[in-house]
Order: sequence, then structure tokens, then C-alpha cells
Amino acid sequence: MKVMFAGGGTGGHLYPAVAMAQELGERFPGTEVSFAGTENGIEGKEVPRLGYHLHTFRVRGFRRGGTPADILGNAAVLGDFMRAVWRAADLIKREQPDVVVGTGGFVSAPLLLASQMLGKKNLIQEQNAFPGVTTKMLSLLATEVHLSFPDSRKFLKRKTGVYVTGNPARSFRMPEVSVARKQFGLDPDLPALLVFGGSRGARSINNAVREWVGDIQRTSSIVWQTGALDYESIKKDFSASETLWIGPYIEDMGAAYAAADLVLCRAGASTVAELTNLGKPAVLVPYPYATGNHQFYNAEALSREGAAELVEDRNIAGTRVKELVMKLLMDGDARKKMADACRKHGKPDAAKELAMRIAGMAEEAQ
Repeated sequence: MKVMFAGGGTGGHLYPAVAMAQELGERFPGTEVSFAGTENGIEGKEVPRLGYHLHTFRVRGFRRGGTPADILGNAAVLGDFMRAVWRAADLIKREQPDVVVGTGGFVSAPLLLASQMLGKKNLIQEQNAFPGVTTKMLSLLATEVHLSFPDSRKFLKRKTGVYVTGNPARSFRMPEVSVARKQFGLDPDLPALLVFGGSRGARSINNAVREWVGDIQRTSSIVWQTGALDYESIKKDFSASETLWIGPYIEDMGAAYAAADLVLCRAGASTVAELTNLGKPAVLVPYPYATGNHQFYNAEALSREGAAELVEDRNIAGTRVKELVMKLLMDGDARKKMADACRKHGKPDAAKELAMRIAGMAEEAQ
């Protein structure tokens, strides 16, 4: 079986593909897996590091504007895209994959379109509640489309061959709560808030938490991943204690999730998948500049059913949000209701289910 994955640009598009590739390798030894993407996206470093071959293309996303500069720029982007499609077609003819899998974003578009032009089996996996342009356009000719949120169906013209399978996410070794809190040097008896915003951090969240630290520490602990950009300045103002752990990055996220009673974070698709798989109550602050505002739709899909609290980025600095966080830290019953609702959205077997669908399609293609 030969499978070619197309997706990258960001970790949100790449890591679901990696999870499916790893699942295929474990379940079907001898599977030949390769990736297609760009040299400049995250896949340029991560795919070779993980031991997979990467076929590279020059492809860029379209500018979202109507100025003369945007129009001229998009003409060049379109030229790059068409060349990438023809190169992708040559690649598919040469490599002869049984199935092509696209995980969204402009990076996946050339290979998906070329596979459809050549009549190859192709599967689209969409991570976000609001599907991207690539998914909405190319889903019409895909063999199968797999979604992470039921809400996504309403944005697609296609109605058959569409499945809600979930978003393949990392799995974690989860230690006991007391062990996890000890790992971070925290008081094991106090409720704990986990704060993170990605490897670079989320400045609006960091700025808000700066103002809250003293109040929260009176009754709770904080595990605060600041991100690389803000760490040095935050470290000058706060010191680690049995109610506060600070670091630029958390290596052991399983321990961090285990230690936490409540999570304050962005609403990227991978983060949402992790939270729902674990059933972790969360206050979600969508990144307001994400393409198509997709993080807002991810958070809204959970908050509407009581599975999370949604706070818009522009509102996080207010006293109301601090009071909401502190109230949830003290209210175990409210957290349990949120956790139960959150867990209902989890799809911990997403990678396995998708791997089996890919294998079935490959068998049909042979």
C-alpha cells in the first residue's frame, strides 16, 4: 500500500497527517508513506525529522484583499499554483500512490486536485469547524471527506460521502494528579489552572494572566506556558513557587493536562481535539486573526453545548473573565458538567478510524 499525504504550512494541518501516517505504519507494516508540501512550512523540517520523504512544491496562499497589489500578487500565486498542480500530476504518475490524503490548507491543494484529475482515490480530512477554502472547493470531487465537527457539514455543498470522524490528535501518558502537580512543584491539594498559547505564546492571554496571578494564587495554582516571546519579561516579574510554575514551553503535556482542573488557551483544532479527548474543562480564547476566523467557530461549537467557555480575544483583559476563571476553579460541579459535555465531542480513535478508511480505499484501488 502506498499513501501520499499533502498538508502543512502549520502544525494544525501537518500533525493530523503525521498521526494517520504513524497509525498506518503500526497497523499495516510495509506501508509506503510520503508527504508533499513546501520547504518553508513546518513540514520542511518536521517531515524529514520524523523519517518520511517530503516532495516539495512552490505554492502560496492567495492574498485576502482587493487592492491592485493584491490582485497582481494573486496572479503570480495562481501561476505558481498551476505549475504545482502539473508537477503534482507528474509526481503521482511516477510514484503511483494508491490513495492521496489532504489535510487542508493551500499546501494540500495541488496534490489533491491532481489526484482528482487523474482519477486517484483521495481523502480530505478537515480539522476545523469552519472548513477552509481547499476543503470546500475540492470536497466536491473527493472520494471521501472526513470532518472533526458535525457543524462543518452545513458549510459543504456535498452531502454524501461525508463523515464526522474527528481530528487525529496526540495521545498522552497521564500520571496521577498528585504526581503531575509534584512534577511542576505545585501544592497537590490546590486546584490548578493550565495556561498556554502555543510554542510562541499568546500575548493577550499572557497580559491578562499577569494581572490575575496574585488573585488566583490565593486559592489555586497555575501552570503557565508563556511561549518563547514573552518568557524573559514574565520571568523578571514572577518567581516559581508551590502555586506557580512558569516556562516558555512544556515538554510533558500529559503531566500538564493531568495536573490541571481548568485550561485557559487558544482554540486551534489540535488543542480542541486534545481537550475533548481528555474531557478537560476550558476557557477558550480564539486567535482573532486565524484564517477565516476558524478558531472562533471551533470554540463556538463547544461553548454552545456547555463543553467550554468562549471568551473573545478583545474581552480577555476584563475583570469578568478573571472572575469566571476563579469561579470555575472553585466550582467542581460546574467543571464536571463541562468536562462531561466536552468528552462527548472527543474522538480518541480518529487516527485509527481514518487509517482503516485509507486502507480500505487502497484495497479498492489495487
